[in-house]
Amino acid sequence: MKNILFGILFFVAGIANAQSWHNDLASAQEMALKENKKVLLVFQGSDWCAPCIKLDREIWSSSEFKDYAKDHYVLVKADFPRKEKNQLEPSQQEKNNKLAEKYNPQGYFPLVVIMDHNGKVFGKTGYKKLSPKEYIALLNSFKS
Repeated sequence: MKNILFGILFFVAGIANAQSWHNDLASAQEMALKENKKVLLVFQGSDWCAPCIKLDREIWSSSEFKDYAKDHYVLVKADFPRKEKNQLEPSQQEKNNKLAEKYNPQGYFPLVVIMDHNGKVFGKTGYKKLSPKEYIALLNSFKS
């Protein structure tokens, strides 16, 4: 019984420590300042953009990226779903639209933006057929 309880506690602690995606850049920037991290902002179309879905599956969902990101990035997703069932709340859609006006005026999907807590952009990229390790190296090549 002790082993079962220990296992449950270990699992819950792991979930609590996992890096989560935010949907508000301002709060993510505050967190980045406090934690001395960069902000990774992703523009995606989660239900229509094949490269976005691949990026999520191949990079963002990998344990290698998750382990690295928790110590280096505050993660923000600006999603632009098209299917009616996946539509965002109007207030969230407005936030994402404003982010796109500022950081993705060309409307590229996916677009990954690395910035500091003040919004200074260090670099941008999209989907690349790379391993998680190679993708992390690409993100790190954007100098602050």
